[in-house]
Amino acid sequence: MKRASWTVALVSIAAITAAVALAGGSENKGKFNFKKTCKPCHTKAAKGSEVTPLTKTQEQWQRYFKNGTHNKGTEKLINVLTPEQLIDVQTFLVNHAADSPQPETCGG
Repeated sequence: MKRASWTVALVSIAAITAAVALAGGSENKGKFNFKKTCKPCHTKAAKGSEVTPLTKTQEQWQRYFKNGTHNKGTEKLINVLTPEQLIDVQTFLVNHAADSPQPETCGG
């Protein structure tokens, strides 16, 4: 009986940990996906104009992802990134926004 209780407890903890990790996203994966998918069109010389985490405040980034549109509202973000990538990129951008404790340009 004790072994079954421990197994249930461990499975529950694993499920909760996975849910929290997904909800919070990964900054490292977010930075990678931002640089890979977004930066090609969002530099000074590109058609989408320069975008970095510093482009918006944390609240503005949250609103942007809640709205879920891209390219001046003509395209859904889900057409650009997968749902998991969206969570990761949002985590990266919000955590390094202009008003965050760790602002970052994503230049490196």
